[in-house]
Amino acid sequence: MSPTILLCFLIGYFLLLIIISFVTSKDSSDNNSFFVANRNSKWYLVAFGMIGTALSGVTFISVPGEVGAPAGNQFQYFQFVLGNAVGFIIICTVLLPLYYRMNLTSIYSYIEQRLGHYSYKTAA
Repeated sequence: MSPTILLCFLIGYFLLLIIISFVTSKDSSDNNSFFVANRNSKWYLVAFGMIGTALSGVTFISVPGEVGAPAGNQFQYFQFVLGNAVGFIIICTVLLPLYYRMNLTSIYSYIEQRLGHYSYKTAA
């Protein structure tokens, strides 16, 4: 494929992203609606979002190569998946109720409320 066609696709993609962001941002004007969707999200959408942030393109490219490699450690990725599952359970049972109770949007706002402004700046 020629570089001109690739560049046109790239520019078109970015223009589409800008158009979508303008169309969808008209109703949301504050942090609460942006970060926590006014606390109206369905649980399965939040779960898919958590899993989606843990995965990336690198995961789909490098994991099959590492697992299938003759000298690779086949169970190393399985340990990573189990760790993610344990982490998600801890987030759902410990952090999310805390966020709702304290009306927080991130771990950084929790650190600022509990430990002060300097701890917040250090963590961020």
